[in-house]
Amino acid sequence: MSDNLQRYPSHLPYPFSKAIRVGDFLFLSGQVPMNPLGEVVLGDIREQTEAAMARIGETLAECGVGFDQVVKATVWLTDMQHFAGFNEVYKRHFENGFPVRSTVGGAQLALGVDVEIEVQAWVGAC
Repeated sequence: MSDNLQRYPSHLPYPFSKAIRVGDFLFLSGQVPMNPLGEVVLGDIREQTEAAMARIGETLAECGVGFDQVVKATVWLTDMQHFAGFNEVYKRHFENGFPVRSTVGGAQLALGVDVEIEVQAWVGAC
């Protein structure tokens, strides 16, 4: 394995890394709304978005970075009717400016949730 690649394994029983750092960038797996124990959080889109963003924040912190270093986000919503509620929560996590973002609606997501969020962050030189 390259010295320039670092994996952050997931403690959940799924076949993925929660993050991989390659050079100056950190790539997070898509996060669905779960609590710290890995239990799915169902509720309205605001509750689900907050849970997903909390998991993202925990992974970023574990890797030594914060939301201000996120440069790209990709969002999947099961219904674009959730867009306003999602944005209400999402924007609170980016106090120093927003990353570029793509949002896709109408997707069927794992575990019956309504939102999944994937981010990439700039972490600086290894």
